[in-house]
Amino acid sequence: MSDAFDFQKPELLPEMTTHLREAAKRLRNPRPDAYVTQEGLPVSFSEFAWPFHRSTSGADTYIVHGVARLEDGTSSPLHTKIAASMTVTFAEIVPAPEQPYAETFIYNAVRKTFDQGQLELLKSGNRQPVPVTTRYYSRWQKKFFFTDTTDESRLEFLELKVYWLSEVLGGGQPVWIADPRDAQYLNTTAEELARMADDLAKRNFIVLGDGYATASPALKARAEEYNAKLHAALDITKPAFNEEMRAGHTNM
Repeated sequence: MSDAFDFQKPELLPEMTTHLREAAKRLRNPRPDAYVTQEGLPVSFSEFAWPFHRSTSGADTYIVHGVARLEDGTSSPLHTKIAASMTVTFAEIVPAPEQPYAETFIYNAVRKTFDQGQLELLKSGNRQPVPVTTRYYSRWQKKFFFTDTTDESRLEFLELKVYWLSEVLGGGQPVWIADPRDAQYLNTTAEELARMADDLAKRNFIVLGDGYATASPALKARAEEYNAKLHAALDITKPAFNEEMRAGHTNM
């Protein structure tokens, strides 16, 4: 957080408390920095230079830079340098342009942009844009909205999460199954994710204990399927970018 930030302000404390509580649970994961996308990409987020800063390109936006890396267990060099931006209008929704108040929706916006095939994983390259606008937020419901999901797609997401984050990246160590960050991304609730995890455990796809999950033999047996899904997801991250995007938006 920036030196001038005062998180003791009464209106900021509740969200800060929630952030710290969730971060403590996430830190018990073998790879707290790793996530999966709906399309089946395991990625990690790092080097986010909080807080947001005003764009130097003259645009009326706030920018934060970071990196997303492919995490397929092979030490892949593929990564994406990110310039996530929020409009001034959107910034009015955010309590403060600092990590505790923005990290979740920024990471979810990046995942959504991967799902849309609008970010390219490269061995090297310039920054690629991730615009965060009011289309991701319902003022009426006072909640973020990234994508519509079904019971089937949420179950598949949890399978992918446990396979990649626990079995492949975590060496079989358990991962927090009902992360509110994932719930926001999937437009559901942490309670619903926990209920679905119970269902997967009853069907012997995951081994569940105290809210954390590992892969069962049945889930491990689907390795070929999950790897095929990963490669299909990689294919859609290779869009025909226009020349402006290939130039990398280096002024962001």
